[in-house]
Amino acid sequence: MPLPSVTRSLSAKLLVLTVLFVLLAEVLIYTPSIARYRLTYLEERLAAAHLAALSVEATPDMMVAMELQNELLAHVGAHAVELIRPDSRVYMLSRSMPPTVDAVFDLRATMAPRLAADAFMALAQRRDRVIRVIGPSPKDPAFHIDMVMDERPMIRAMVDFSGRILALSVAISLIAAVLVFASLTRLLVRPMRRLTEGLVAIRRDPDGTPPFQPSARSDEIGVAERELADMQATIRSALRQRERLAALGTAVAKINHDLRAILSTAALLSERLAESADPEVRRVTPRLMASIDRAVELCGQTMTYTRDGLLPLARAEVPLRPLVEEAGAAALAALRPNGERAELRWDNRVPEGLTVRADAAQLSRALVNLGRNAAQAGAEAVTVTAREREGGGLVLMVADDGPGLPPRARDNLFQPFAGSARAGGIGLGLAIAREVLRAHGGDLRLVESTAAGTVFALELPPGIVVEGAGQLGEMPISDSPIPH
Repeated sequence: MPLPSVTRSLSAKLLVLTVLFVLLAEVLIYTPSIARYRLTYLEERLAAAHLAALSVEATPDMMVAMELQNELLAHVGAHAVELIRPDSRVYMLSRSMPPTVDAVFDLRATMAPRLAADAFMALAQRRDRVIRVIGPSPKDPAFHIDMVMDERPMIRAMVDFSGRILALSVAISLIAAVLVFASLTRLLVRPMRRLTEGLVAIRRDPDGTPPFQPSARSDEIGVAERELADMQATIRSALRQRERLAALGTAVAKINHDLRAILSTAALLSERLAESADPEVRRVTPRLMASIDRAVELCGQTMTYTRDGLLPLARAEVPLRPLVEEAGAAALAALRPNGERAELRWDNRVPEGLTVRADAAQLSRALVNLGRNAAQAGAEAVTVTAREREGGGLVLMVADDGPGLPPRARDNLFQPFAGSARAGGIGLGLAIAREVLRAHGGDLRLVESTAAGTVFALELPPGIVVEGAGQLGEMPISDSPIPH
C-alpha cells in the first residue's frame, strides 16, 4: 500500500487547516476592529468640529463670514456643525444650502453590537449618503456636537483600513502556519510517517523486516512505537511457531498415513480371530476390534482437523428436517467404548417445511458429532428440536439422556485434544462442531448438563431461515442460550 502523496498527506492538511483557522481568528478580530475604527473616525470629526465651532466665540459679534465658515467646514469635512455648551448656548457653522440628511447616528448611547452593525452596513453602501452624527465632544464631554457630513470619505478610509487588516492577517496566517507546520511536522508527522512505514514494512515482510527501534519519547507517540516493536516481536514469534507446527503437522500426517495402514492390516487379521475355536480369543476379539476402530477414528479426526484450516462453506437452501434425520442415521453407527454398536433413539422434532440457507454437509457434521458424543457417553436417546429467537435467528436444541459431562470435560469443553468426556477420546467432536456453527455466523453453547442428561444449543444467525419460520415456536428468553 503506497504512502499518500504530498498534497494528500497529513502535513498538507495541517498546513491548510492552520491557515484557515488563523484567518478565521482574524475575521473574529476584524469585526470589533472595524467598528472601533469607524467610531474613532467619527470622534475625530467631532473633535475637529468642536474646534471649528469655537472660532465663532472668538469673533466680536459672534458672526463669522461665509467664506471663513466654508473653509472651517471643509477642514472638518462637514456640511454643518452645531456646538451645544453646558449653559445651553449654541454655536453654529453651516453652508448656505446644506444637503438632505439620509441617516442619523447617535454616539451617546450606542452599544458594541450596534457599532459593529453600523460599520458593516456602511461598507455595504453603494450610494453616497449624507449622515448626521450626534455625540459628546472628545475634547470636553460636557459639550455636544451635532454634525452633518458625507459618508463616502469615511467608507474609503474604512476600506483602506480593511485592506491593511487583510494584508496583516495573511502575513500572520502564513507565519503562524509555517511555525505550526514545522512544529507539528517535527513532533507528530515525522514520527507518524515512521510508524506508518514500519507497519507497511511489517505487512509486506513480517519475518524479514529489521526490528523496529522505538524512540525514548514518553508521550502517546512513544507508547505507539513501543507497542509496534512488541507487536513485531510477537508476530515473528508466532510465525516461527507456525513454521514449527507446520513441519510437525507434515510429520504427523506421514506418521498418520502409515499408522492407518498398519491399523487396517491389524483390523483384517483381528476379524479372523473372531472365527477362532478358542472361546477366550472370541471373547476378547470385540474389544480388540473396538480399540482398533477407535484408533482409526482418532487418526481420521486428527487429519480432518489439521487439514480444514479456515472452514469453507457452500451455502444452499436445505430442508432442515431431512438433514437432521440423515445426521441421526450417521450418529447411530457410533460405537460405544466397549465396542458394542450404539442402540440410540434419534427423536427428530424439527417441523416439516423448515428450510435454511446453510452448508448441509458441515451442519450435518456438527449434528453427527453431537450425536456420536452422546452415544459414546452412554445416552439412549437424543432429541432435536428447533426454536425461533425473538428478533430473528434459529436455535437447534440437541438434548440427550446420558449421565452428563464430568467437571474435567466442562472445563475444557471446546478445546481440541483436551475436552473429551470419555477415556480414550480426543475432544475434537465439539471443537469441530463449534467451528462449523461459528463459520455460519452462530455458535455452539452448552445449556445444561446434569445426571438426567445434557443439552446443547446450536445457534444460527438471523436471516438463515428461508421458509417455514411460522412453524417454529418462540424460545423463552429465560431458557435461551443466546445472550441478550
